[in-house]
Amino acid sequence: MIALSLTEIAAIVGGQSYDIPDPAVQVTGSVVYDSRQVEPGSLFAAFAGEHVDGHDYAERAVAAGAVAVLATRPVGVPAIVVPDVTAALGALARTVVERLGSTVVALTGSAGKTSTKDLIAQLLQRKGPTVWPAGNLNNEIGLPVTALRATEDTQHLVLEMGARGVGHIRYLAELTPPRVGLVLNVGSAHIGEFGGREQIAQAKGELVEALPAAEDGGVAVLNADDPLVKAMASRTKARVVFFGEADDASVRAENVRLTENGQPSFKLHTPTGCSDVTMRLYGEHHVSNALAAAAVAHELGMPVHEIAAALSEAGSLSRWRMEVTERPDGVTIVNDAYNANPESMRAALRALAAMGEAARAKGGRTWAVLGLMAELGDEALAEHDAVGRLAVRLNVGKLVAVGGREASWLQLGAYNEGSWGEESVHVSDTQAAIDLLRSELRPGDVVLVKASRSVGLERVAQALLENTTEGEVAGR
Repeated sequence: MIALSLTEIAAIVGGQSYDIPDPAVQVTGSVVYDSRQVEPGSLFAAFAGEHVDGHDYAERAVAAGAVAVLATRPVGVPAIVVPDVTAALGALARTVVERLGSTVVALTGSAGKTSTKDLIAQLLQRKGPTVWPAGNLNNEIGLPVTALRATEDTQHLVLEMGARGVGHIRYLAELTPPRVGLVLNVGSAHIGEFGGREQIAQAKGELVEALPAAEDGGVAVLNADDPLVKAMASRTKARVVFFGEADDASVRAENVRLTENGQPSFKLHTPTGCSDVTMRLYGEHHVSNALAAAAVAHELGMPVHEIAAALSEAGSLSRWRMEVTERPDGVTIVNDAYNANPESMRAALRALAAMGEAARAKGGRTWAVLGLMAELGDEALAEHDAVGRLAVRLNVGKLVAVGGREASWLQLGAYNEGSWGEESVHVSDTQAAIDLLRSELRPGDVVLVKASRSVGLERVAQALLENTTEGEVAGR
């Protein structure tokens, strides 16, 4: 964060100082809300959660080097007390971003936000110092905490914006006003909360509504392959740039194919030229993510040959997203267990199917270890059934559905699509899945693990890689 005195911070957030011996002392480090992440010069934000109250860790944070605590009550150590810590963080982020003048790139979408954010960050780093969130810090707490990591030399600030309702993205965009806004897609994620895709589109489109006008440098980067996203062009005063495989996309892919390992290869076309790309990431869905990142980088002045080289070299910066690891015995584990929705589940299954040919050449099989897709509301049964059926149509060798009712719908969809019999099985929990896989896996097999975050299927992947029991993994 840029250096700010406690006096300045208190004025920005409208707070009252308590137990501060020297108000001129500056916060020179990051803003954190986990006392274990405190470093000398930090500001510790104390949140009162359902199970843990950050105020109870105020003394520990100061002892670890925090200059002060942002809190809702006095805590016996240097503190700035405010009515609402979340609102105070937002005010602080807004002030810092305004003072810095860095180019803010914001993105949203139902699927692929984090992977695309990681690609954009890796491209823009080649142009200059870039700040982006770790993982998917994309809400009213994570976004300002990320923005506050920016310093005087930061040229690009890449921010992911999530929403669980109309108005959420509008609020985030007010905290960190973007110059470039990217909308990836409108899918089924959180459809149970929104009530339908049209409502999701309404919420996602708040990002392009927040952009400056074209004459002031605003750029809306929209997916030409998604009708609901393409229609957002009418909702912005910014200049519109389309990406995708459609003919009218100015940044598009041609000759898309997958290597035998399931890695996408294509020719990247931009208004200033074209170049070949072969990615290190897995799955054809990364083509759209790469085009989105390329469109942003191109708008910020990056040459096409450099964009292509960066995309070809880029890796995954966030854990449990199509992490591919081959064990010494030849079994390959694809850990995509961070989260799941119908669109990302279909993309992961297609990536697994693409890896199947190479697996079968080694005498191996493909396994899909799948669980609940959360927050689908009335669409849950149909969507889980459809994913199970897709696994059969893609010729996935084995399906292991893990968990309760929704997992049984996955298994039933697979069973009804074809006479799979023993090829589809429903198990009660992660330990049952681990036990089954340990007894059945053989060299050459490829195992995809994917479900919504609440299922915790990453424990299956970790156990298979570490050769431990679920309990041992969970206790690490």
